Amino acid sequence: MSLDHLRKFLKEMQNDDTLKDEVLSSSTADDVALIALRKGYEFSGDELLRFSGKKVGRVTVQKNDVPGEYT
Repeated sequence: MSLDHLRKFLKEMQNDDTLKDEVLSSSTADDVALIALRKGYEFSGDELLRFSGKKVGRVTVQKNDVPGEYT
């Protein structure tokens, strides 16, 4: 169910510029998951990261490597 929530959240994001700006200004995938949770969508930051490279509608999930980040 959480991947279904993720897809629905991404579809909503493509039609809501305020939500899109909030997501794009987030620092981590966990931050994005918390934004989604406030909107009623439940998925984890890890699930979002595993979705990297996939496209839903006009939104493509892309993991950004942050300098100084440990992997």
